Amino acid sequence: MTDKLLLSIDCGTQSLRAMIFNTDGDLLAIARKDYTPYQSPQPGWAEQDPEVYWESLVQTCRILKEQHPLLFEKIYGIGVTTQRASMINVDKQGKPLRNAILWLDQRRFKPGTLLPPWFKGALTLTPLAKKVMDIHAQGKCNWLRLNEPELWKTTHKYLQVSGFLNHRLTQVFADSTASQIGHLPFDYKKQAWAGPMKLPRILFPVEPDKLPRLINPGGVIGTVTAKAAEQTGLCEGLEVIACGSDKGCETLGAGVMDDTMISLSFGTTATVQTTCDRYFEPIPHMPPYPAPVPGCYNPEVEIFRGFWMITWFKNEFAHLEAQEARQRGISTEEVLNRCLERTSPGAMGLMVQPYWSPGLDLPHAKGAIIGFGDIHTRDHVYRAVIEGLGFALYEGMEKIKKKGRLSIKRAAVSGGASQSREICQIAADIFDIPMVKGKTHETSGLGAAMLTAAGVGLFSGIPRAVEQMSSQQTVFEPDPDHSRIYRSLYDKVYSNMYRALGPLYTHIQTITGYPST
Repeated sequence: MTDKLLLSIDCGTQSLRAMIFNTDGDLLAIARKDYTPYQSPQPGWAEQDPEVYWESLVQTCRILKEQHPLLFEKIYGIGVTTQRASMINVDKQGKPLRNAILWLDQRRFKPGTLLPPWFKGALTLTPLAKKVMDIHAQGKCNWLRLNEPELWKTTHKYLQVSGFLNHRLTQVFADSTASQIGHLPFDYKKQAWAGPMKLPRILFPVEPDKLPRLINPGGVIGTVTAKAAEQTGLCEGLEVIACGSDKGCETLGAGVMDDTMISLSFGTTATVQTTCDRYFEPIPHMPPYPAPVPGCYNPEVEIFRGFWMITWFKNEFAHLEAQEARQRGISTEEVLNRCLERTSPGAMGLMVQPYWSPGLDLPHAKGAIIGFGDIHTRDHVYRAVIEGLGFALYEGMEKIKKKGRLSIKRAAVSGGASQSREICQIAADIFDIPMVKGKTHETSGLGAAMLTAAGVGLFSGIPRAVEQMSSQQTVFEPDPDHSRIYRSLYDKVYSNMYRALGPLYTHIQTITGYPST
């Protein structure tokens, strides 16, 4: 082990973490700054002051330096990984011109307004017209061009959060190819900015000079400037390395380097993802994302508001558990694990379809709980929520396997909910494959540290860094009896729920005015 250490900055929707790793992948120190996830100037909007992210980076670095001075002075390189599809307009000095528009934002504009007439005419001849128009209407760059034209005109660069923080550290407008996820003129297949006649450029016509320079993961973006060093306490001249999105870095940090393994993220947005050197679309017309491994892709299926449902359950039903947790000085989730211990697979017939927010391929889906009887308690409801999330992720894996013709042998689990052994075991039983868990659940930060270690030359390349720094501390083997129960429930019940309930969701919306997507 070298005495040269890596600093990872992981900027999420609700908090920013600054973490120091060594070249064995050990998390030596962490500082965290929580903040309000977003502001809503209007219903459905989600915005954040970008300075919150930079100030949080400054504060967490200062905390690390104060609390761990000997570790802090050994930092040899820095990597930034952030939330996806949250965009910031900045001027020539990198100063934000408005609040960032976050991935949670649901604003739309009249589709087709910015499309060239020839394209709209051609589009009417295809069966994909409605889907393409909907994607076009989701583009926040398009909304800004129409609703804030003067601001758009004065925008020098249109950046991901990662690009914004990279610039604050280095004064270089550059970002990783593996961070360009969202409604942008990005060619996912070529992993480069799209050409003038390519579909992404037509749908999201951001001027080329407003986009940052792209650098492959593991490449050097620049070095920490004197000003950034003064603010953060970091050494001037430290190299800042291109990393990737939080989910991509999470997959890398979990050690998923090929398509025989999947990464399950038990986070606010639950995801199933793998790493593949072939381009294929798990959901039609939804591209695989650029992977932090250059030239590779991360095919993914998302469950929006996935393990956020634990927070929902806590807020609505777990007040007694929350009180007990406060008295014992532990998390409410630890107390809720008893709900899983007191119940058996299948939750006595209670089934949850966890679409509290719709998915990309199920835009009209709503959540559902079926099978209630007088035998059911809160314990069963909680278990059914966890199992429903497991079924939804399993369904996502099946889509990836089918489209990619893959053979998945193992899964790696990460994210906040992976701290629960009970939840990991349920996942192993549902998927009927071993679930491996590393030394830390901060796998996004670990993935960024791997890329940084390779980028500053501590390893011969990214594969070697992953081999050295990833670990499998715990393996959850599936219980054959439990897996049989789950397979029957999935095949005979869960896989048919949306087909059976879909028409009812439409009636609910029409009759009651239930919010549309």
